[in-house]
Amino acid sequence: MKDLFGQAILDYQTQNAPEDLITETSISEADEMSIAYLFRTYQEMPKIEKKALQLAKGKILDVGCGAGSHSLYLQQKGFEVTAIDISPKAIQTCQLRGVKDARMQHLLELENEQFDTILLLMNGTGIFGTLAETSKYLQKLKSLLTPNGQILIDSSDIIYMFDQDEDGAYMVPATGYYGELTFNVSYKGQTEDTFPWLYLDYNTLQNAAHANGLQCELLLEGNHFDYLARLL
Repeated sequence: MKDLFGQAILDYQTQNAPEDLITETSISEADEMSIAYLFRTYQEMPKIEKKALQLAKGKILDVGCGAGSHSLYLQQKGFEVTAIDISPKAIQTCQLRGVKDARMQHLLELENEQFDTILLLMNGTGIFGTLAETSKYLQKLKSLLTPNGQILIDSSDIIYMFDQDEDGAYMVPATGYYGELTFNVSYKGQTEDTFPWLYLDYNTLQNAAHANGLQCELLLEGNHFDYLARLL
């Protein structure tokens, strides 16, 4: 793994000539992403993220923490936060920014700990990769919850990205689930290996949660097919 995402985050933190990341998916053209966005303050966050942070309680796990903005906010509010990411340079950045417990850690390999709140934000379902892998991740998340714990997760229904026929029906691929994308990242002339990334519509998430013994409730809908859900 070249860790280009992490490199961009670390370059921004250390003022090492950061550039925009170029992201591209299997259904969208290359798009520029400003790294500054990952360093946003609470005031600059979308309402779905603000809501999740307001609802966070107890001992917190921030999964896929990136530059650590959510963890830092909660830590400053007095919460005990563990921030994990598979990017070593993102974790280095979190540590430089003052996140006390930031670890390079894959969620599926986290053992022998439990949390009152688990956060998966900025399309939290993305790390599941594919619909087929979703149950494995939900079972893992469930095992990391305290008895009254909660999972706060966001995603988007990307049906709007597909064309419609004259009857208004969306023309989605016949093979596989339409929220399964492949994603790649380019930075400073280098390109990361393509990886799977999953967007789950709310009904599909709810069905998967129920199939894995979790309750699921819709907490908030955003402005653009996005939503925040709580799993218990």
